Amino acid sequence: MSRTIDNAPYTAFHRRLALACSGGPLLDGYILSIVGVALIGMRPELGLSTADVSLIGAAALVGMFVGGALFGVLTDKIGREVMYTADLLVMIVCSVLSFWVDAVWAITLLRFVLGMAVAADYPIATSLLAEWLPAKDRGRLLGQQIVAWYAGAVLAYVTGYLFLTFGGPGSWRWMLASSTVLCVVFLVIRRGSPESPRWLAANGRVGEAVRLVERHLGVKVDGRELMPERTAPGAPTGLRLLMTPPYRRRTLFCGLFFLCQVGPLFAMLTFGPQLLEAFGMPGGTVLETLGTGLISLVFLLGCYPALRLIDTWGRRPVIIRSFALMIVPLAVLGLWPDAPAAVVVVALCAYAFLCGGPNVLDWTYPNELFPTEVRATAVGVATSVSRIGAAVGTYLLPLSLTGIGTGPTMLIAAGVTACGLLVSVLWAEETRGTALGAAAPAAPGAAARPARAARPAPQPVR
Repeated sequence: MSRTIDNAPYTAFHRRLALACSGGPLLDGYILSIVGVALIGMRPELGLSTADVSLIGAAALVGMFVGGALFGVLTDKIGREVMYTADLLVMIVCSVLSFWVDAVWAITLLRFVLGMAVAADYPIATSLLAEWLPAKDRGRLLGQQIVAWYAGAVLAYVTGYLFLTFGGPGSWRWMLASSTVLCVVFLVIRRGSPESPRWLAANGRVGEAVRLVERHLGVKVDGRELMPERTAPGAPTGLRLLMTPPYRRRTLFCGLFFLCQVGPLFAMLTFGPQLLEAFGMPGGTVLETLGTGLISLVFLLGCYPALRLIDTWGRRPVIIRSFALMIVPLAVLGLWPDAPAAVVVVALCAYAFLCGGPNVLDWTYPNELFPTEVRATAVGVATSVSRIGAAVGTYLLPLSLTGIGTGPTMLIAAGVTACGLLVSVLWAEETRGTALGAAAPAAPGAAARPARAARPAPQPVR
């Protein structure tokens, strides 16, 4: 655990790194949202059935389930920097190929691979960012990564609206390929980003770690300070470590609260136009796209007060209160499915705004609750578990709307959100102001360290 990094002043280096790391969430929001608009033209042109639409919508999320678990472990083994641009190259190839697809299986395959690449970026980028950030800025800047997700979603709906307005529904191929531009932009921004000094030290490269800290933070650091606790030979590592008693509950908490949050959320964003139409909103591709874009914008705006509250109220109060309040608008829509259009829009916007609390903690909690040797693995597992709910919700939403109706569908979403509340009440911990890794218990076979209570963020070294 490095007090030097935790206490370092916040500089332009941190701002640039935070911008570079935001590429994954922004691309995730864009790629997952643009397909909802593209399906407006894709469905009649390719003759897609409801099952085909559900499969295409869920494919990227299934890919994220596989990619999160696989590449989180790989990132802890080979380093953050190695994978930092490779995943963007895969996204570029898949985005370009999407322009020429005609068959459902080809679209589904490309969306699956895109999902794997996006999920790979979460453990890579968020663990790299967390391991460089000062303690007092860590919650805010990790939380801001989800702001990038919603910025990507809003950008997708604006882009889709422009394509529909000037190119018509037949422009769906250009929509799917448009993510290429964003991938190239972030590929350039990420050039020169350094490896994590904590990861280097944990893997015996202490000299490199010390030089990186001195170069980028402008402070001296003792190499011994960067060294993690030694584990005994044969002690569990990787995924096995996450399932040991000190970490099992935290692993379940991070995955389950994430799952209960994004299951309803991703389904609404992916099939926003269809959802608004099911509530009797005015038809037409432009109106539906603009309506969904508005709701995506409210999701983004809800993150800003939450970013402040997690450092004033704390992580635990924010996540519990947010989940409790999120149930209310979903229950209103479930019990009043034929509500006037104004009530529907207000309820959906209220849900979107209140989602800010869990949103900004999606990557904050797994990065703060686990040590360097399994931090990326923990983020990857949490992402994978969350995408089970997102994939199921995205696949079932159009089937549920046509099969059981809007009211029962919204009540199911309220029930899933209530499960997130229960998990948070039982298992959410307070990590506000702690040094990175200080909240984590000693790993099996490691020297024990005293537990540290939440405390104000340390001041920068003078």
